[in-house]
Amino acid sequence: MTEPVKVAVVYYSSTGNTHTLAEAVAEGAEKAGAEVRLRRVAELAPPEAIAGNPAWQAHHDASRDIAVASPADLVWADAVVLGTPTRFGNVASQLKQFLDTLGGQWSQGQLADKVYSGFVSTSTPHGGRESTLLALYNTVHHFGGILVTPGYTDPIQFATGTPYGPSHHDAQGQNPLTEETKESARYTGKRVTQVAAQLKTGRAVTHD
Repeated sequence: MTEPVKVAVVYYSSTGNTHTLAEAVAEGAEKAGAEVRLRRVAELAPPEAIAGNPAWQAHHDASRDIAVASPADLVWADAVVLGTPTRFGNVASQLKQFLDTLGGQWSQGQLADKVYSGFVSTSTPHGGRESTLLALYNTVHHFGGILVTPGYTDPIQFATGTPYGPSHHDAQGQNPLTEETKESARYTGKRVTQVAAQLKTGRAVTHD
C-alpha cells in the first residue's frame, strides 16, 4: 500500500492573512488524507518595524510557537504549497530568503519531481496577486517541480476567479477573509494532495 502523501505548507505572514490561508490549505490537504507540516519562515524585519504596526506585532507574537521551516521539510514532502504576501508585486523577502537557502537541495535534485502550488495575500484588489504567484512559480520551474494550481477545476474557483492560486485582498485591514477564499485554499490543499497521490501511486507501480 502506498504511504500517505506528505504535504509541506510553507509560508510567510506579517499581519495574519497569509497564515489563515495556510491553515485552510493544510486543512484541505489533511481532509484529503495527507500528512501535513505547517511551517512559517523566519522573520527578517527589525523589531522596530514590527512594533510600528499593531497587527504585525500581534501576529508575530501569536505565531511564535509555529515551527520554522527548514530545507528538510521540503525534502520530506511529496508536495509543497508556498504562501506569501505581495511586496511591490513580488514575493516577500522572508519567503524568498528561505528559498534562496535551498541551493544544496536543488543541486542534488532533492526538490525535483514534487508537486508545488502557491497562495497569496495583498492590500488591494490589483496589488500584484497574480504577478506575485507567477514570480513565485519561476522558482518551481528551476526546481524541476510539477506545478499544480487550482485553475478552474472546481465550482469554488468560478466564484473566486483565482486560477493561479488562492488569493485575498484585505483593503488595508478592512476586508476580512471570506469563506469563499478559505474554501478555495482548502480546495487547493485537496487538489495538490490528490495529484501528488496519483504521482506517488504511479511511481510505486513503475518501480514494482
